[in-house]
Amino acid sequence: MEIFNKTQKEIARRIGPESNLSNWRDWKWQLKHSIKTIEKFELLTGINIPPEEKSDLKKTLERFPLSITPYYLSLIDTSNYKNDPVFKQSFANVNELTVLKTDMKDPLSEDLDSPVEGITHRYPDRVLFHVSNICSMYCRHCTRKRKVGDLDSIPDKEQLRKGIEYIKNTPTVRDVLLSGGDPFMLSDSYLDWLLSEIHAIPHVEVIRIGTRMPVVLPYRITDGLVEVLKKHQPLWINTHFNHPREITASSREALAKLADAGFPLGNQSVLLADVNDCPRIMKTLVHKLVQNRVRPYYLYQCDLSEGLAHFRTPIGKGIEIMESLIGHTSGFAVPTYVVDAPGGGGKIPLMPNYIISWSTNKVILRNYEGIITTYTEPESYVSKFCDRDCENCNLDLKLDEPDEMKSIGIEKLLSDSDKTISLIPNHNARHERRDNE
Repeated sequence: MEIFNKTQKEIARRIGPESNLSNWRDWKWQLKHSIKTIEKFELLTGINIPPEEKSDLKKTLERFPLSITPYYLSLIDTSNYKNDPVFKQSFANVNELTVLKTDMKDPLSEDLDSPVEGITHRYPDRVLFHVSNICSMYCRHCTRKRKVGDLDSIPDKEQLRKGIEYIKNTPTVRDVLLSGGDPFMLSDSYLDWLLSEIHAIPHVEVIRIGTRMPVVLPYRITDGLVEVLKKHQPLWINTHFNHPREITASSREALAKLADAGFPLGNQSVLLADVNDCPRIMKTLVHKLVQNRVRPYYLYQCDLSEGLAHFRTPIGKGIEIMESLIGHTSGFAVPTYVVDAPGGGGKIPLMPNYIISWSTNKVILRNYEGIITTYTEPESYVSKFCDRDCENCNLDLKLDEPDEMKSIGIEKLLSDSDKTISLIPNHNARHERRDNE
């Protein structure tokens, strides 16, 4: 599929006269030509930043560096760039230098919940594994803004083995989330090695990867990468679209490659003021996501990281958006709205209140239309099956998988998986004599 529009051709030409479609769709070429200065941004977009703004913007970049892929840059509407959602997520804003008293460097206490280098262990059965210190683009709303530009590197195997050993030695961990930076900044071979090491740990049931590549650099989703990932199922992939404008022909192609390869896809959006804090925008976004086989997973309230105050909305805005989705679109298109609790308390789901009142045997509920209804509770409910003593449970809960290979008759004798060599009728006299001897 050839995707190379007029804007992209012009940006490529300004980068270098030799640039063509092949270059443009080469993810390494994209990284090599990332936009890191205001001057290069102006050159490639034709936008002229007013001189009075430039000095303040340069102060912002001294603290929070700039990095935009040419692809993502090409999505900016240059005729109205100050109101463009792509511009706001990728280009510096002087308001990033405003730090409120309530802002924190590490609002989620990831560093405090790190038992070894690279691991954040907050929930009992899962860990976050930081496997990259590099992103293909610096998102201006990044919750790890404190680390942006500090050390652009991929941890070596010795560093990553610390995390791998921790997972091996912690049998309660059944779910490992690879994060960063962006894990897809690792080479195919390095990622293959890492996934192989984690996949070999017996108690790890599932591996997840969090990436923004389908949004900001979809050309990273190559056939070679997909072949590597397919070797390590079950593998779940979560991405990060915040606005319908980010879902382009190139991003759809990347998502299709992943979905066709059998990976469950999810999306985690952040609620951002003047970017997507609108019920119509969010409904359009979730509809476009499910059209591309991506399940809306979380809608995050913007964290209390330093430099993000101008992006934050009241929680009431998030509840308003949830009201516009629940009941008004397919259930699987509705994300869970969460606050990632300051201090490392984890994700707290927030929902509109559908319970109006509650008595001993009745619950008064309202639906998405405002209809009020009554649900009658059981008059007498006593749990006879469970004594709630889970630690000493001796009940047969039937948690094991059922045997689907229950062959009978001649099929049983023909089955290679069954060791039976003959069928004996009930009450066969000769076999009954054997049993009685």
